[in-house]
Formats: sequence, C-alpha cells, structure tokens
Amino acid sequence: MNRIGIFGTSGFAREVADVADELGYRPVFVARDQGELDGWTAADEVVLEGDVDRFGDMPFAIGVGENAARERIARRFQRRLSFPTLVHPSATFGRGQRAVAEASSGTVVCAGVRFTNNIVVGGFAIFNLNATIGHDVVVDDFVNVSPGATISGNVHLATRCWIGTGAAVNQGTAEARLVIGADTVIGSGSVVVGSCDEGAVYVGVPARRIR
Repeated sequence: MNRIGIFGTSGFAREVADVADELGYRPVFVARDQGELDGWTAADEVVLEGDVDRFGDMPFAIGVGENAARERIARRFQRRLSFPTLVHPSATFGRGQRAVAEASSGTVVCAGVRFTNNIVVGGFAIFNLNATIGHDVVVDDFVNVSPGATISGNVHLATRCWIGTGAAVNQGTAEARLVIGADTVIGSGSVVVGSCDEGAVYVGVPARRIR
C-alpha cells in the first residue's frame, strides 16, 4: 500500500485519512511540533513537520479545516511536495467534471459530495460530507464547504470563504453570479439570497451580516 502524508492530527485530518484509505493509501500523519506529536495516541505513523522533506517521494494532503492555516501550510510546502486532489469514491460528478476537480492541487472531496457541471475548482479547497455544488459555480483557492451545504448554480465562492454546515446559497444568474466574498463565513443552517461582503459573518434565514 502506498503511503500519503497528511498534515494535521485533529479530527479533520482523520477524515482526510478516511478518504485516502478508500483510495488505497496508508496515512502518515504530520504533527506541527513536538507537543502535538507527544499528544498523538492513535496507532498510525506520525512524523514531525520539520522532517517531511525526508518523505518527499510521497504525496501529501492537508487535513486542516481552518482556511488560513491550510493556506500557510500550502504556501510553505507546495513547491517541495506533491499535493494531489483526493476524491472519495462515493462522490459523483456531471459530465467532464471529475477531471476538472482532479486537476486542482490539494483539494479534498469527501464522501457523498455531488458536483454537477461547468464548475471551476480552485486549489486546496475542502468539500465536506454530502455537500452539493451546482452548475457554473466558481470555487477559489482555500475555500471550505462544510457537511451538507448546498451551493446553487452561478455562485462564486471567493478565496478562503467558509460555508457552514447545512447552509444553502441560492443561485445567481449567468450575467451576475451571486458572490460570497473572500474570508467571509456563512453560519450553519443559513440561507443566502444575495451576494455577501468580504471578511464578514452572515447568519440566519435569510442570512444577514452580523459583523
């Protein structure tokens, strides 16, 4: 069984390992520092982040949900290590869309995710369990779409935005996509009916900006 390095030792890192295992990889977890390594209790192999160059022949994934932290790891290592996109076998795709998703770098597509078609997929994004991505959506780098979230057609998810668990983003139009701004958080269960500013937090039905 081929090995794959997974940055992180938390719950999401273990979820990424679940995807990797379904693809025939044996995970090797990467601890940030000695304290994190000392706290590791699972049976899987774990190494220090400072030692990953010794494993440069392996592919890697980033099992860190927080977008800015995931970006920091990617910026530090992406020129030295390989970060393929991981797609769980139960994810489904419209015509030609799987190849588009797999051409990105470092993205994780979890179990039950559904892509339709004509979707642009940025690097190091997360599509968590049972998320749905509609037609003509643009997903920028380092986006996180949480479990059960639904993104309708003609939406633009800007860099590092976070779509909370079970949130729904209504459709835009071919002439004017509905935009979720960079670094914006959409709260769990919210329903977005219009474009959202950058660096903001929106919650509720319909979603309204709270900060």
